[in-house]
Amino acid sequence: MDQIKNLKINKPTSPGIRHKLKIKKSLLSKTSFFFKKNRSIIKQNSGRSSSFGKITVRHKGGGVKRRLCKITKNEGVSIVVAVFYQPLRNTFLCINFIIKKKIFSFNLLTEYTTVGSLIESCYNNFLIKNGSYLLLKNIFVGSLISTLSFKNRPFVYSKSSGSFSQIIQKTNKECKIRLPSGKIISVLLDKNFATLGSIYDNKHNQVVLGKAGKNRLKGIRPSVRGAAMNPVDHPHGGRTRGGMAAMTPWGKLTKGVKTSKKI
Repeated sequence: MDQIKNLKINKPTSPGIRHKLKIKKSLLSKTSFFFKKNRSIIKQNSGRSSSFGKITVRHKGGGVKRRLCKITKNEGVSIVVAVFYQPLRNTFLCINFIIKKKIFSFNLLTEYTTVGSLIESCYNNFLIKNGSYLLLKNIFVGSLISTLSFKNRPFVYSKSSGSFSQIIQKTNKECKIRLPSGKIISVLLDKNFATLGSIYDNKHNQVVLGKAGKNRLKGIRPSVRGAAMNPVDHPHGGRTRGGMAAMTPWGKLTKGVKTSKKI
């Protein structure tokens, strides 16, 4: 039961919700007043080419219209006002009120950060605590960080639910950071920022949709196994495969082949 303490179990009144598990949103803010002026519409291509209209990515299409609230970075000490659910992200969004500028900023919620917490975002930091957006030179070695900036691009790494990076070494000019994938990168200390602490883990990976209609609302169309097709439609199609290796619909090998390009 500890694994589903953040999840809600519905009464099995229909087959669609019998096995459904969804994230509890009882502690989130109920009003969307802060969002209305700061949301932007996401253009949906539905997996098709914008010039010819042909399918370029399979199993995409449909879905409901959703709006995205972008993460912002503003200098100054701020207080966490509210926590919101964001439909396009797998973690929660917190709204911070910057006391000196009297404006609102948006950031991803980190662990052990709640409504009423004081955080900071600037170059000369005083509040070194979870949720503060700091320069890398002000963060200690071994600390867990998230929303890491890289090559003058803000919020590049460690943005999903429960993810974090770790500072493993520091020099005078740069530091080495272990990403969630295990890859180690070198980042400049004086030009890059990161949020102290890991992203809040809302057990998003344990959610059970319960019915196929939920996937259709997310813009995911059904996929058919290649073995269930005809030979003209897929290399796996037909009565038997005859010991043939696993392939894509275009005849390329899928197992035992490197997928990343050499840089």
